[in-house]
Amino acid sequence: MGQILDIVALRSLVAVADCGGFHRAAATLRISQSAVSQHVRRLEKVLGRAAVERQGRAAVFTTEGQALLGEARRILTAHDEALRRLIGPGRPSITVGATEHAADLILPAVTAALPGHQVRFRIDRTRRLDAAVDRGTLDLAVHLAEASSVDGIPVGALSLTWYAAAGWQAPPGPAVPLVAIEEPCVLRRRAVAALSANGRDPYVVCDSGYVAGVFDAVRAGLGVALMATAATTPEGLAEQPHLPAVAPAAISLRVRAGADPALTQAVQAGLRAVLTPA
Repeated sequence: MGQILDIVALRSLVAVADCGGFHRAAATLRISQSAVSQHVRRLEKVLGRAAVERQGRAAVFTTEGQALLGEARRILTAHDEALRRLIGPGRPSITVGATEHAADLILPAVTAALPGHQVRFRIDRTRRLDAAVDRGTLDLAVHLAEASSVDGIPVGALSLTWYAAAGWQAPPGPAVPLVAIEEPCVLRRRAVAALSANGRDPYVVCDSGYVAGVFDAVRAGLGVALMATAATTPEGLAEQPHLPAVAPAAISLRVRAGADPALTQAVQAGLRAVLTPA
């Protein structure tokens, strides 16, 4: 047989499906987005037809792609089980999902709470994390409680801060240009509500699918953003204490059915140590 389904490429394909797109798959696998695209194209060359089609930011699997995805999951399961049989289980692994908000605070806390474990992270939006917990592809998910329709375990809250470019001046009058994550977004709704309640007239001048995009737009001077309070003020930005204070956003933890209770308790304790009390 001259054709080969490469294991690395198959992992990228499955990540695209589980994460909902190439960008998030790349972040989860800790490789570049172009590498993920190359892996998928390599599989499509073997398949002889398209497996994934882009529709805006979304990645949609073709009929042939869905068939390949099913085979990929079976191949990877067999591959990983063979490795465990041959070389032993190694460190126990756990997969944890988190939203981008305060990932720089949450991810280190979870890692520190699970010494001796291989922790794999997936950064995504709350509704996708909820679906992954329900499917059993995530062991734990940490996200904004208001963004989920499912009750989780309260573990604290995120303090929120207004940020703008250093030296930014608000335009005269009540209008406030706002930069925010695209809907649905809890912090976007909180920002609009807080400004409106204080007699201001917020309008979204730029929205982004990712936190990095929000900060880039704010650095460019387009407007202000309400974001999770960073451990240190992000480069090129300044806090805006004159804008109305917003209460911390509650954080909850969702747990896969059958997950180890000891691990869940360890993660709870780790998160409560770094988050604002709810």
